Amino acid sequence: MPNVSMTVNGQKVSGEVEARTLLVQFLRETLRLTGTHVGCDTSQCGACVVHVNGNSAKSCTMLAVQAMNAEIITIEGLADGDTLHPMQEAFRNNHGLQCGFCTPGMVMSAVDLLNKNTSPSETEIREWLEGNICRCTGYHNIVKSIKEAAKNTGV
Repeated sequence: MPNVSMTVNGQKVSGEVEARTLLVQFLRETLRLTGTHVGCDTSQCGACVVHVNGNSAKSCTMLAVQAMNAEIITIEGLADGDTLHPMQEAFRNNHGLQCGFCTPGMVMSAVDLLNKNTSPSETEIREWLEGNICRCTGYHNIVKSIKEAAKNTGV
């Protein structure tokens, strides 16, 4: 079985995996970072979004061996101790979640958006989130959260 090494949330990690192990499985099952969710296993829902080398990626469509030597950030890696990341704070302030299942993927996608476009329009936000499905909120408060983070924090 192959051995994989990567940096996850600032810490070097490694582990032996089957060649077919998905990155999301490695994160959840081997590293016990369960904030990254598995929703559909087909890359449709976006609950599994993490950052790989600075870009958002659906970890259910990537093999762990493909992340060899990569820099991975999960939802657990955004906060600074007890201080929430500005995007997490904006989601909390604007009730950008209901059941919370999609929230980690939404937050990770939103951070990537603001890293690429610091002042997106509502249309740009909605287009960016097309790969993330929420079945509870209707997206209004999610969009509002991202707009607040862009306006007030300069994420």
